[in-house]
Amino acid sequence: MNSLKNQNILITGAFGFIGKAVLRKIFLNADRPNRVIGLDILSESPDLIQSLRDEIGEFPEYFEYKKMDVRSPEIENVLKNNHITSVVHLASIMNPIGKMSRETQHDIDIGGTKNLLDACLKAKTDYIIVTSSGAAYGYYKNNPEWIVETDEIRGNEEFAYSAHKREVEELLSKYRDDSPHLKQLILRPGTILGKNVNNQITDLFKKSVIIGIAGSKTPFVFIEDEDVSTIILQGLITKKDGIYNLAGDGAIPLREIAARINKIYLPIPAIVIKSILWFLQKLHLTQYGPDQVNFLRYRPVLSNRNLKEKFGYIPKRSSSEVLDFYLENNDVTK
Repeated sequence: MNSLKNQNILITGAFGFIGKAVLRKIFLNADRPNRVIGLDILSESPDLIQSLRDEIGEFPEYFEYKKMDVRSPEIENVLKNNHITSVVHLASIMNPIGKMSRETQHDIDIGGTKNLLDACLKAKTDYIIVTSSGAAYGYYKNNPEWIVETDEIRGNEEFAYSAHKREVEELLSKYRDDSPHLKQLILRPGTILGKNVNNQITDLFKKSVIIGIAGSKTPFVFIEDEDVSTIILQGLITKKDGIYNLAGDGAIPLREIAARINKIYLPIPAIVIKSILWFLQKLHLTQYGPDQVNFLRYRPVLSNRNLKEKFGYIPKRSSSEVLDFYLENNDVTK
């Protein structure tokens, strides 16, 4: 096909930061699709819609927003009634709102994905892009130095996000076996940074002291949000399938990151941090437990070789350059 022309596209999590970037790319593309449906759980208030127009640009006539949970049985009707040919599944729980239970998070991440896949099959949709994560590989001492897409995805039960990404990918694997006519493109990004990105890692940058794990380099791979949205657009245009890590070239140790943002780097033995977190968690002063030390201790470092050589996309910036670009546009010195 190699074009958006004649496509009917549905995007879940359409008004998250990657969803908005994908919409901007589609709206600016010379080849306009027949229809784009954006699903999210945000209110349809005029103020919200206007703020989104200010951020994304004026909505073209082929775009429609529907407030809908990814678990809704109505998704099947949306797909059928709009003859959806391609789905971009971005809806996921990264930072739970309030006191959202682990069970609810699981229901949205895994139950919602299953609901969407079943709806795709019933509606005869033939292509789906799913954003997974490098977190699906898990945070383990024996992770390879550079992780490739054929390495095992193990997740970590102590991190809901990581565990759920692994479960989602196991579900997708089953659907590939049972329903190969529904082509899948699965993307596993490293840490995403950009002009206006806020996440757990950018929160870390804003601390007055950067806590590290003694004896661990804690290397990070970064990918720019604009690269992620461009890769998704390229997937929609080419209908390529497969599984790809998303990362810029190279990795940056946490100590170097701290130096580049002029913060004190304080490496502490893992056993000490575990003890402190155990104590603070008992006092209900933090949501983080001792098991989560491994989140910093054993970072999955993603190889982007297949992204470049097989998918055919070269990230605009290396991991180091992505960090520089983020720092140029965000003040983390406060």
